[in-house]
Amino acid sequence: MNDDQLLRYSRHILLEELGVDGQQRLLDSHALVIGAGGLGSPVAYYLGTAGVGRLTVVDHDTVDLTNLQRQILHDLSRLGRPKAESAAQRIASINPDVQVQALCERADEARLHQLVATADVVLDCSDNFATRHAINRACVAHGKPLVAGAAIRFDGQIAVYDPRDAASPCYACVFPPDQSFEEVRCATMGVFAPLVGIIGSMQAAEALKLLAGVGGSLAGRLQMLDARRMEWTEIRVARHPECPVCHARSSQTQPAAEAGIR
Repeated sequence: MNDDQLLRYSRHILLEELGVDGQQRLLDSHALVIGAGGLGSPVAYYLGTAGVGRLTVVDHDTVDLTNLQRQILHDLSRLGRPKAESAAQRIASINPDVQVQALCERADEARLHQLVATADVVLDCSDNFATRHAINRACVAHGKPLVAGAAIRFDGQIAVYDPRDAASPCYACVFPPDQSFEEVRCATMGVFAPLVGIIGSMQAAEALKLLAGVGGSLAGRLQMLDARRMEWTEIRVARHPECPVCHARSSQTQPAAEAGIR
């Protein structure tokens, strides 16, 4: 780190658990952020200001006036512009040392596999189950930790799915792809503005801890917030022994003896 970086990140460096080595790990890291909306805004902000060296931000949408109630990366001057580009511009204005790749596209399954393969951590800030399951499959396939958040109305949730941990479930263990869940969008149901800030900030915190090797993650725990009462509920979640995503990969990657092959 140069003198400017030592000054910029001095409050991190003062943390005994982080220090110079931890900050250097952040500077050497690459985070993939899927979605630059309500959750992606605080995620990208804090990863950028904290000094994650490379950020890839993926979003196919453009900035709309209705976004500005909660999507703090964007402002009136960027109405109609791609959200990914707006995110990159905002981060550059705060920390120009961060390399931000703005991808103005809807990433399909094949594209997600390409992007996840090069990342150190993946943050799911999307708003639909199909995308979440596609991201999860890519993370499991490439053994990359996934920090997933969701927020609608006054209800939020956050979890870490880490395929590097044999006991950690994947997203599909908790939300099976063959089960139907009510698909709700903030465009029709609404969302409490600070809620996405709370969940997104926690996603950023979990990602930074994973990248820096600090503390313990939320792997194996699903935290849910009722912002009406500001009450948290946590449940322990385990890997499903017959999960079609992570169980299949575990079987494929077992040593021959363990897999029953002689």
